[in-house]
Amino acid sequence: MKQFMDRDFLLTTECAKKLYHGIAKRLPVLDYHCHINPREIAENRKFETITQVWLGGDHYKWRQMRANGVEERYITGDASDYEKFIKWAETLEQAVGNPLYHWSHLELQRYFGYRGALNRETADEVWQLCNEKLRQDTMSARSLIETSNVTLICTTDDPADSLKWHKEIASDESFSVQVLPTFRPDRAMQIEKPDYLDYLENLAQVSGARIQSFDTLIEALRRRMDFFAEMGCRISDHGLYFVMCRPSGIEETEAVFRKRLLGELLTKEETLMFQTAFMLEMGKEYYDRNWAMQLHYGCRRDNNGKAFRMLGADSGFDCISDFTPAEELAEFLNALSELGKLPKSILYSLNPNDNAVIGTLAGCFQDASAIGKIQQGSAWWFNDHKEGMKAQMTSLANLGLLGNFIGMLTDSRSFLSYTRHEYFRRILCSLIGGWVENGEYPADEAALTRIIKGISYNNAVRYFGFSVDPA
Repeated sequence: MKQFMDRDFLLTTECAKKLYHGIAKRLPVLDYHCHINPREIAENRKFETITQVWLGGDHYKWRQMRANGVEERYITGDASDYEKFIKWAETLEQAVGNPLYHWSHLELQRYFGYRGALNRETADEVWQLCNEKLRQDTMSARSLIETSNVTLICTTDDPADSLKWHKEIASDESFSVQVLPTFRPDRAMQIEKPDYLDYLENLAQVSGARIQSFDTLIEALRRRMDFFAEMGCRISDHGLYFVMCRPSGIEETEAVFRKRLLGELLTKEETLMFQTAFMLEMGKEYYDRNWAMQLHYGCRRDNNGKAFRMLGADSGFDCISDFTPAEELAEFLNALSELGKLPKSILYSLNPNDNAVIGTLAGCFQDASAIGKIQQGSAWWFNDHKEGMKAQMTSLANLGLLGNFIGMLTDSRSFLSYTRHEYFRRILCSLIGGWVENGEYPADEAALTRIIKGISYNNAVRYFGFSVDPA
């Protein structure tokens, strides 16, 4: 029997061990999509307790605590940090087979030197050990990033954001890691939301554009893109229910927008017409700027109405949606292609049943303008576990070119989540190592080195055009 999460954790063959320990393990981390708060980096936040760095804002863990019958006051409520940690330790013991079990223990091993198993019996020992370690200067936000061998981070930012904290980080020569914004214009697109007009006022103020029409809305966003570009932005991101394509003429789009400016409610079809026009305009702008466009879709959000009213969004009440029409996604990509304006695009569906759809659709729009121009994004959210990652990469290998994959991201709000890159790389090396051991790919050291380095780091450097050296 193998030891618990030992040196060769998840490495199932000799080739896998060689690929991981000899190549992947020492590579730097490029985290091109996360939800880290740049203010915490700028201020070099220090955490008083393991609860603050582990449970604050982590709805992955909150969901599991609720599933273990934990009262909400120990999750998002007014219980003490110690009480919340104890409840998480009790929950984790039950999480056999869940990626949170692996992630949590990788973090305990790598950042705190704890190689045991966290449960109710060991909780007090782990609580004391972690909190003592957190008091050290090497455990501040910046130190955690640097000791994780991170070279570049892309946060997720609204167009109306001042990017104040990005400016402070960029001007501080004592911190070498690049922290770049990502353009996420969801709120400018969510015309159906009750606070939409309030948001437009804010966007108009920061952009200096009077937003009185759809055309002036796009102009305001162009100005913000210019500003984001000055701050090093190379990527956009959209969180969508599904990728829609309900095209309309400019007159119809303007009429819908005027209707909303007057405070009137829109029909579902009018909303989709506006959103399609919005996304097409954004796609054209991204192409002109050589930005990559990330499309995250397939999530049904805020399912528990009572909990949403009490706790708000991103609190652990979202699920996979089965409404992810391939027809409209294909039509949307084709509409941009017909205009000669299809940008580099990364497609993430939360529904794992869409792996083959994305794999085959991506092949319809590849061209010589970029290697792997249309990417299938890494296994996302409810799929970033061992089986989900293997399924996504196996599907991509079967239907496309796995060697051109741009690899893993944290999609996290925690400074301890960089171990997710280690988790991914172990699974990657196990998968490819298994194929080599089975005679399905040659034991060509040079070729395998290029593939592992590429997927782990170099492909993302090339794809986004970041100013960091390849590994």
